[in-house]
Amino acid sequence: MSQTLFFLKKLFQLSLAKIWRSTTDLLPIIGVVVFFQFIVLRQPFPNLESLLIGLAFVIIGLTLFVEGLELGLFPVGENLAYALSQKGSLFWLLLFAFTLGFSTTVAEPALIAVAKEAANVMASEGIISSEPAAMSTFAIHIRIAVAVAVGLAILIGVFRILKGWPIHYIFIGGYILVMLTTIIAPKEIVGLAYDAGGVTTSTITVPLVTALGVGLAKVIKNRSPLLDGFGLIALASLSPIIAVMIYAIFSL
Repeated sequence: MSQTLFFLKKLFQLSLAKIWRSTTDLLPIIGVVVFFQFIVLRQPFPNLESLLIGLAFVIIGLTLFVEGLELGLFPVGENLAYALSQKGSLFWLLLFAFTLGFSTTVAEPALIAVAKEAANVMASEGIISSEPAAMSTFAIHIRIAVAVAVGLAILIGVFRILKGWPIHYIFIGGYILVMLTTIIAPKEIVGLAYDAGGVTTSTITVPLVTALGVGLAKVIKNRSPLLDGFGLIALASLSPIIAVMIYAIFSL
């Protein structure tokens, strides 16, 4: 009985510590909101009770999410990287890298929202047809273009880790492509293309891809997890910019 109470006490203390850590992470955001509400607007918070309940949910949710990453997604990514590298099949490793990037991106809620809004704006400006079918097709094409780009970026990043290529060469080439496509792409699509790079790295994609890169660099001889394991997320943010503008060049 005493051991059970001791365990529960330790669990409670650990939970409080993690909740407090999440609270301190949110303090800058809370501080900004409070400052503008009371100092700039000089108004009390409307529905203060609902606001506090919502804030408590956010803190608890953030705590559970971070704990889930540490216990689940990070180990899963590293274990998959280890298992696939030990299997010795380049095809399956690269296929996993591509499908991981594609599947987590194509269903990303932020990308769905941006693609839908872009279709509405394009239709209102007369760039695409205002028919619902045409707008839906445009939004789906944007999502697929971005998802394929992210999948290819992670595939290239994994191949880079395997070969030991310096990452800056890939980024230099990537940004040259961004500049070239920016010049020749329809000006109406450029802003959307740049925004597409920011909405693709979701809360699921980032930990899985990071764990994949770091885990792969750990198990490959003469690779450094610090030097070679990181950079996949940046590639996943760069490639959609190019993909959306190339799509626009050939379809608009």
